[in-house]
Amino acid sequence: MDRQIIGLIVILCTKGNDEMQKIREILPLYFVAGTQDCRHLGENSEQNLLSVLKQALDGGITCFQFRDKGKFSLEHSPSAQKALAIACRDMCREYRVPFIINDNVDLAFELEADGVHVGQTDMAVEVIRAKANKEMIVGWSVNLLEEAKIGEAMAEIDYFGIGPIFPTYSKENPKPTRGMVFVQHLRQSGITKPLVAIGGVKREHVRTLREFGADGVAVISAICRAENVREMTRVLRSVSQEFNS
Repeated sequence: MDRQIIGLIVILCTKGNDEMQKIREILPLYFVAGTQDCRHLGENSEQNLLSVLKQALDGGITCFQFRDKGKFSLEHSPSAQKALAIACRDMCREYRVPFIINDNVDLAFELEADGVHVGQTDMAVEVIRAKANKEMIVGWSVNLLEEAKIGEAMAEIDYFGIGPIFPTYSKENPKPTRGMVFVQHLRQSGITKPLVAIGGVKREHVRTLREFGADGVAVISAICRAENVREMTRVLRSVSQEFNS
């Protein structure tokens, strides 16, 4: 094979590996939350979320996904939801933590979010890439090996959100739980894309999920409902980060 062609292949492979490594670096402790997750803290759900996010950022989350949806969210008050998303985005930028928006692709574009996370029935990732006016992180929810195999071949997808691992009360009508061994099964089946495990994940699950091949854990209640948000975040980050050294 021509040396120039070999060199080009090496450059392209290195670029791909570098990009995947950058994605892996933001996944160790991926915090997901919206106003519906902070109702137990008081009547002002917007301020509750901002307070929890500030403490989580202080504690060391590596990524934040704004997922404000459901009966108790601001989903039906788009102006208020947008204002809250902007406040969350700006706070994340202060800490240089990626700000991801769940499902609402148009809002992600408008706010110039760092990325967007979509499910199997949301806007196609090819369309998202085509419409984006800047480089964006694109995450894709996966519940089956067949879905992971399809996504593995799609360059438009940066990482998978795998789950739910355990039963979760943070999502209405969740898909069937997969268990921690599902992460190991994906890796043993040849899935190489970065992936984060989500759904009922608690502190005691983090080490096993990382050992099984997850690049990080995505949590909602583990942080939102912690007695000491900052300290719990530090503990979760410390356990997960052990596998990045």
